[in-house]
Amino acid sequence: MYDVMVIGAGPAGCMTAKRLADAGYNVLLVERMKIPREKSCSGILIKKSINMIENEFGKIPDSVLCKPYISKGIIITNEENQTFKFESDSLNVWRSLFDEWLTLKAQNAGAELRQSTSAISCKEKQDHVSVKLHDGAIYEEKTRIVVACDGAGSIIKKNLFKNPNNHVFTYQTFCKGTINLDNNFFHAFLDPKISQYDAWFNVKDDFLIFGVGVKEPAKMKMYHSEFLSFLNSKFNAKIESCVKEEVGIMPNVIPGCPVNLGTGRILFAGEAANFLNPIGEGISSALASGYAAAEAVKSAYKTNNFNVKSLIDTYNYNILPEKEYMTRQWAILANMSSKFSYMK
Repeated sequence: MYDVMVIGAGPAGCMTAKRLADAGYNVLLVERMKIPREKSCSGILIKKSINMIENEFGKIPDSVLCKPYISKGIIITNEENQTFKFESDSLNVWRSLFDEWLTLKAQNAGAELRQSTSAISCKEKQDHVSVKLHDGAIYEEKTRIVVACDGAGSIIKKNLFKNPNNHVFTYQTFCKGTINLDNNFFHAFLDPKISQYDAWFNVKDDFLIFGVGVKEPAKMKMYHSEFLSFLNSKFNAKIESCVKEEVGIMPNVIPGCPVNLGTGRILFAGEAANFLNPIGEGISSALASGYAAAEAVKSAYKTNNFNVKSLIDTYNYNILPEKEYMTRQWAILANMSSKFSYMK
């Protein structure tokens, strides 16, 4: 019987696993893919993320960075072609290498890693959770607590609540070419003619990355094409070749930024719990929610009689600052764009 099973070895899962392993708990960290693995993400570590990472994991190694190493901030262009520049130095990382480093840190702290293993379902019993796992064969493991950090498309959440997940689908391409935009900034565009959520441009090493967020996946390439045409007309974008394309999902953040922290002995963190900065930055919220979930688990274990109810209550209390941060970010976007005043 494990003390805690953490599902998903992204920033939320690694933060949870490392803090609990450091505290002496018997932790199993399950990852459905073989590490290192790709994650469709901007890979921008804002100052908030950097502080949390360096406090918990140590100095971020140069080996996970890509050029430009320093991202100077974000420039948002709304549907009326007004631009808003937010300057703040961030780090530009490859998520595959960054997540591999986080996972190694969690392992070094004592967490057991089981990769290429999918968590299919969780069933809460009187004093534990039975988790069905699949790594070519299907089997079960027992754990006192589960922290599911398996992303916006969380299978655990879907099977537990039987509700369809509310997603934004992302589509981005890695291209060779030129464009008249400042490569040192992340650029977001809110015009509904080029995306149903937002569209973005950033640079990693020698790749120009163009992405769109949509509600209807069948339209992702159509919106992407419209976005490239827009960039060609406004910023002289010249695409020589597209080397790679990625499809991903993220939570559909709505006014009020509601989250789902879990039930009983099963907690959710990161995008599985709907934590996401409304403009699409999710790493800082993943780290913060993973930290808060770990502290809630430790608090539950410290009581004389293991207190299941205190899990969610303590987690909810710990995570209040992050929920308030998301709400403030939504208000900033709503002031820039009417799109975020009514989006459902």
